[in-house]
Amino acid sequence: MGGDDLLRYARYFAEPAYYPFAEGMPDFPQIFELRKEPDQLKNVGGRWHSDTTYLDTPPIGTMLYAREVPAYGGDTMVANQYLAMRRCRRGCGRCSTASPEIYSAGADRTGREENKNMKMRNTDKTDGYVAEHPVVRTHPETGRKALYVNTEHTIRFKDMTTEESLPLIEFLQVHCTRPEFTARLRWEAGTVGIWDNRCVQHFAINDYHGQRRVMWRLPVGAEVPV
Repeated sequence: MGGDDLLRYARYFAEPAYYPFAEGMPDFPQIFELRKEPDQLKNVGGRWHSDTTYLDTPPIGTMLYAREVPAYGGDTMVANQYLAMRRCRRGCGRCSTASPEIYSAGADRTGREENKNMKMRNTDKTDGYVAEHPVVRTHPETGRKALYVNTEHTIRFKDMTTEESLPLIEFLQVHCTRPEFTARLRWEAGTVGIWDNRCVQHFAINDYHGQRRVMWRLPVGAEVPV
């Protein structure tokens, strides 16, 4: 499968979406490559999250195409946020603020080793990307409610400081990814996966050191969470 095929497939769901910090492939700027070489230890997406929640209009979905996979490992976990919402009774009436800077984890994204796994751009402009979204969003197509908060990008709740927000963010993250809410995607070369960022978190397992893993990533759709 080539880039044209992937773009055509993506458009069955939505138009390709903008991602501000990665440089796309030369012939297909909307697709960017995630590559972990055998000598690299860090990976991309190695924490539970929903993609780019610091954008005013985050992508509704993310598509991954497995170009090269390790002999073992490199799976992706997904977590159902409909189920997380049904079991949650804390912090669900607030809005949250998200940023590319990982304040909730006590670390800054700039210069992290995982950025070596893809070609980056505009990493000096992260201050310009801050968005406020509901902690509980309503899926526009199903009408169902899902939790929409994660420790990768959520930095605080409305009318609360970062320090006040952190314990609740961490509590909700643990809740959102309870084992009974999760599933595991095992990649093979040629596998195409797509998940709905409006009701799913995901996490790339980094358990294949010494092996190569190459994925093409394509975000689709752009929508204001409500």
